Amino acid sequence: MKKLSGTGVALVTPFTTSGAIDFPALRRLLRHTAKGVDYWVVMGTTGEASSLSKDEKKEVLQFILANNPARLPVVYGVGGNNTALVIEELKATDTAGVTALLSVSPYYNKPSQEGICRHFIAVADASPKPIILYNVPGRTGSNLTASTTLLLARHPNIIGIKEASGNLEQCMAIARDKPPGFLLISGDDLLTVPLYAIGAVGVISVLANAYPNTFRKMTTAAGEHDFTRAQKALFSLLDINTPMYEEGNPVGIKALLSELGICKPHVRMPLAQASPALQARIRSWARKNPIR
Repeated sequence: MKKLSGTGVALVTPFTTSGAIDFPALRRLLRHTAKGVDYWVVMGTTGEASSLSKDEKKEVLQFILANNPARLPVVYGVGGNNTALVIEELKATDTAGVTALLSVSPYYNKPSQEGICRHFIAVADASPKPIILYNVPGRTGSNLTASTTLLLARHPNIIGIKEASGNLEQCMAIARDKPPGFLLISGDDLLTVPLYAIGAVGVISVLANAYPNTFRKMTTAAGEHDFTRAQKALFSLLDINTPMYEEGNPVGIKALLSELGICKPHVRMPLAQASPALQARIRSWARKNPIR
């Protein structure tokens, strides 16, 4: 799974003013990100998967697979808090052309580690494609611990984890004890370089929607252990990172993409479009920092 190292971008789903999927804008986004990223992640949190219908998700996936001249690997998000329904979705989804599946740890139910483990084993057993675990306690209400991750890493169909806990000690435990080839992937843009230093192989990024080349510079340098060069790329994004999440994701990144002329800032309820104050701050930063 070396093809899933470097920069993966958690693609946004552009919408029109009426709330329909904006496929011309999605094509622009694909062309823009293909300049610098190593693979696309479709229907993750940033793609507003929870607000799209089953048919819309299929349409987006098929559109992306059909508009991929660079033949970038595609990771598709299939997860949830009802194990049986996740398995049902896996069976109903055409994964031809998909390299791997990203599956979030069950949310809302707040299962025990045993419950999380059983969930992912059942999903991995049923999956036609390799599974990347997704640990994001800030959204799910529960943490996928290092010991549980390492236990799941033994499963032949579980190939890695997107770690967005922000817990560096936990990530170090995974890096130290993981099986060879198990992918430790940063789920936090600003922790990409520190995680590379302990053994991560890449990032699944929000900001790479806007600045794919910056992330390519960062991950290439970090992969070569040139942390001075990697830090330079990282620090260029430091001040814009926090505004991306102040009013929810992908509210901030869509406002930024709107400033760059890639897509409109529209999101689906219950999210709300960036407030005028946040839009103004993002606009000001983007105009002062024309990162390429």
